[in-house]
Amino acid sequence: MSNVDSFKSKGTLEVGSNSYEIYRLSAVEGSEKLPFSLKVLLENLLRTEDGANITEGHIKALASWDPSAEPDTEIQFTPARVVMQDFTGVPCIVDLATMREAVKDLGGDPSKINPLAPAELVIDHSVQIDAFGSADAMERNMDIEYQRNGERYQFLRWGQTAFDDFKVVPPGMGIVHQVNIEYLARVVMAREVDGVVRAYPDTLVGTDSHTTMVNGLGVLGWGVGGIEAEAAMLGQPVSMLIPRVVGFKLSGEIPAGVTATDVVLTITDMLRQHGVVGKFVEFYGKGVSAVPLANRATIGNMSPEFGSTAAIFPIDQVTLDYLRLTGRSEEQIALVEAYTKEQGLWHDPEVEVEYSEYLELDLSTVVPSISGPKRPQDRIELTDAKSQFAKDIHNYAQPGEEAKSQPVSMPDGREFELRNGAVAIASITSCTNTSNPSVMLAAGLLARKAREKGLNSKPWVKTSIAPGSKVVTDYYTKAGLIEDLEALNFFVVGYGCATCIGNSGPLEDEISQAIQEQDLSVTAVLSGNRNFEGRISPDVKMNYLASPPLVIAYALAGTMDFDFENQPLGQDSEGADVYLKDIWPSPEEIQSVIDSSIDTEMFSNEYGTIFDGDARWQQLDTPEGNTFAWDPKSTYVRKPTYFEGMTLEPAPVSDIKGARVLAKLGDSVTTDHISPAGSFKADTPAGKYLIENGVERKDFNSYGSRRGNHEVMIRGTFANIRLQNQLLDGVQGGFTRDFTLEGAPQTTIYDASQNYQAAGIPLVVLGGKEYGSGSSRDWAAKGTKLLGVAAVIAESFERIHRSNLIGMGVLPLQFAAGESAETLGLDGTEVFDIAGVEELNNGTTPKTLKVTATKADGSTTSFDAVLRIDTPGEADYYRNGGILQYVLRSLVK
Repeated sequence: MSNVDSFKSKGTLEVGSNSYEIYRLSAVEGSEKLPFSLKVLLENLLRTEDGANITEGHIKALASWDPSAEPDTEIQFTPARVVMQDFTGVPCIVDLATMREAVKDLGGDPSKINPLAPAELVIDHSVQIDAFGSADAMERNMDIEYQRNGERYQFLRWGQTAFDDFKVVPPGMGIVHQVNIEYLARVVMAREVDGVVRAYPDTLVGTDSHTTMVNGLGVLGWGVGGIEAEAAMLGQPVSMLIPRVVGFKLSGEIPAGVTATDVVLTITDMLRQHGVVGKFVEFYGKGVSAVPLANRATIGNMSPEFGSTAAIFPIDQVTLDYLRLTGRSEEQIALVEAYTKEQGLWHDPEVEVEYSEYLELDLSTVVPSISGPKRPQDRIELTDAKSQFAKDIHNYAQPGEEAKSQPVSMPDGREFELRNGAVAIASITSCTNTSNPSVMLAAGLLARKAREKGLNSKPWVKTSIAPGSKVVTDYYTKAGLIEDLEALNFFVVGYGCATCIGNSGPLEDEISQAIQEQDLSVTAVLSGNRNFEGRISPDVKMNYLASPPLVIAYALAGTMDFDFENQPLGQDSEGADVYLKDIWPSPEEIQSVIDSSIDTEMFSNEYGTIFDGDARWQQLDTPEGNTFAWDPKSTYVRKPTYFEGMTLEPAPVSDIKGARVLAKLGDSVTTDHISPAGSFKADTPAGKYLIENGVERKDFNSYGSRRGNHEVMIRGTFANIRLQNQLLDGVQGGFTRDFTLEGAPQTTIYDASQNYQAAGIPLVVLGGKEYGSGSSRDWAAKGTKLLGVAAVIAESFERIHRSNLIGMGVLPLQFAAGESAETLGLDGTEVFDIAGVEELNNGTTPKTLKVTATKADGSTTSFDAVLRIDTPGEADYYRNGGILQYVLRSLVK
């Protein structure tokens, strides 16, 4: 569609000897009063106005935004680019490859299927910590990574050559979000359109919920499901409501002994209590200019943990200094400065804009904190950690067994008593903290001081460092801290998400065996952003988030049952007690090391060859051609079934009749519970499938690495070991009752779904509050669809999962306020009918649908459920059977 420009906003901006086409915000009355994030959205609408999907009315609605109103105006946001990681990116490229064939089958041109917005994929989710605690750990882990994932990597290399505007950052380079802020982010885009160079704000969507890290640079973007990302790559706008914007004022200075991690855990706690799901959070005030960019990025990163869509900082001198430090060109920095000043996007602390809601944090009040044992918002002040552990252990250990322990003898002569609360994993990892030199160097300095005092990690702790970029190792080496970290058994094991994504690798056999045999409740401490149940390791029940220096401190203590203030970590050579305060580095020491060990050249060197990869990458055999040659024997990459038998015109949608409940679930069921993630056992449906296909147990790899194979993924949907399906009493895991069989016996969710589908019975899932919170896993929606689920009825939905369900053609329904499965007396044994769906065929979207549940004795319960198809665009996707079908049909037509 051509641009309409009702506001005559198109003009030019001269920067040095360059000239750029821009769309001036000053052409729209009211734009100057908007928060920073909404100005970015306003420019987006001005530039993409087409008179149909994006109209003068939309632009006026945004310019005259009422901070106090509840969001009700839908707008179409067109991101400038898409960023992906390999777990969520592989299915995107699988789907694009499949769409090429589907276009061919419908008589179109396959080469039309290409990313229309630049797409960059960083392979960072596949390195597992198999080897640790040795100098060759990283090389060994990389070798194993290529053995496990060679097929996927060949496929991605094919994609890099077959698709235009698609780039792949090979394994071993860093974590997607850190690579994004240090290299990929443009802050202001300059792109040729119809023969002229156009400048506009860098915006993005990413297939990972922590995409919001880039908000720290003043770049608006957030995580979406792979389904929405594919649509964005194909030029489809993201439909959204003009959000409420929460103004978050920062004041004061961080006290000595407190880290950026403590600040972000405090903000997470505050914002979760305040309630910001679906809102933008924007940091403002005089205190902003005192927040270093690395800390801004750390705060932006945790946006999904508070539940907000984005958590953004404005652009100022700090942003420019960071771009210069990380090796961006002077031409680019000049464009960022000139463009943001011209457009009113430059931070001016004197200008007060209006926000929907206000919060304030005085940074001087923040205290050292950790978070756990199962949610990022469960913050514990470090001084209370021991007493809180004593309370929490009751939820994991049997009564009377809180202090249970087991002696363990290792083959190398280590002997120790493994107790409940023991720290089995201590890992410095994840994008949140490894991009932040202040906390990374604090960890290195703490290791140096601990080493000087003769302290060491306890012999049962699996230790690791997995930085988010090679620059971290460069500055550790330059500061001479590598030896100190290694002396405490903290060796670099790879560059990737590692522990945070569940790739912590196996515990040593003897330790794992002791935990399993005695049912011990051991702990993991990581500098990550996610600590949900069952996520970090199948052997570990309790997971804690902590700053990098505290991760090392807990490795020295060896247990969560520890009071750093009053218990010594050990004794020095003189026999004197050593406490945490004795080895904690001062802010001055940390700053001095930052100043002497980090320079621009490190960034230029590491990122100069980022797309080249190592010898392993360069030696991969890569298929050629514009459609992919699928290997029928592959257990990693298979052609999915979404487009089989697809016609050019969609069939009408119909009411749901005679549906059974596949699972009845409680509150806070996360996408980790629904979507396959982490490792899996041989006796699960996914394990059996791989064994039948000739894969040995040792080569199972993880669900994430097999995301390009729908056969594995569908068998792992709703298969989380901690899932609590209320159709069964006290049974945990991926099980349900199968009402197609006499007596409705217990079976796996996958096997039951196969029987239901064979019998032509549709399925529903009943859920509680915050259904689908956590990572934006597209397979939580894809797997739900492929299991035969037609509708999910919950008390409330997390934003991304709700839109992903629609993107796969599954109806999200919400119980009316105050109603739930419990209040309506539903136990999941009923047969469900959902009426009113057919109204969508007339182009209208009903507000509610009538649901009737019939019990075995014939009695019925009827209620009206709110239909959570919130926008006309979503209704189109649902009518087409999903977003990809919609895009495919529009491209062929």
